[in-house]
Amino acid sequence: MSEFADNKSRRGIQSLDNTGQLLAALADAARPLSLGELARAAGMVPAKAFPHLVSLQKIGLLSRNADGDFEAGTLGLELGLIALQRLSPAREAEPEIVALAHATGLSAAIAVLGPLGPTVIRLEEALRPQHVSLRVGTVLSMVNTAMGRTFAAYLGDDALRQALAQDPIRMAGVRVDTAARSELAARMMRIRAHGVDNAESRPVPGIDTLAAPVFDHTGAVALVIAVMGSSGSFDSALDGDVAHMLRQSARRLSWRFGAAAPAS
Repeated sequence: MSEFADNKSRRGIQSLDNTGQLLAALADAARPLSLGELARAAGMVPAKAFPHLVSLQKIGLLSRNADGDFEAGTLGLELGLIALQRLSPAREAEPEIVALAHATGLSAAIAVLGPLGPTVIRLEEALRPQHVSLRVGTVLSMVNTAMGRTFAAYLGDDALRQALAQDPIRMAGVRVDTAARSELAARMMRIRAHGVDNAESRPVPGIDTLAAPVFDHTGAVALVIAVMGSSGSFDSALDGDVAHMLRQSARRLSWRFGAAAPAS
């Protein structure tokens, strides 16, 4: 390859890098941006950014809304949907769960809403052995476990009614009477307000749990992540440091799965 061709190739790559910076800045903002805002976020002047944005509009990666701000175009949305369809929530969540277990020194788990109810599909044991009677495949109560209640808090009325009817077959499950429904309703409101639930010595005596929801691009709960450990060995309060770490992990995963709000 001649020196001229080599230099031309490098200029082309640099141009793509600049275009990528603009796309990354828009993705990080998670909202439409004006030319000036987008250029500043990408670290370039508007005059330099504008030609790149015009090209991105032409191929459909970007579009402009009624206010003239830049947002994802038709092709950009199609590529995003393809990526979301290929995501495996459990696989994507595993590194986050492993990191969470190491950071907190607690056991961490992933649960999905299976045919029989909230089902544990991944368990990362704590560095120090704990007597946690939870195994992969365990189906959890939607009334008496933090992970189960977290799923319940975001189900529609019909789906929740059907799920509660099956609760006696689950771990720590109960027959849901009027009093239990009322207590669960209040608890679900608290979960939606705090973005996390806790269970102290329930259903396993001496074990505390914190659980948080992870949302997908439709706004539905894709999975629930949780940490657990011996009572008194960590702060299981809803406003404690561990709860904060758990919420941050859940937000990062939700953002990864296309949920509307980015991780803070």
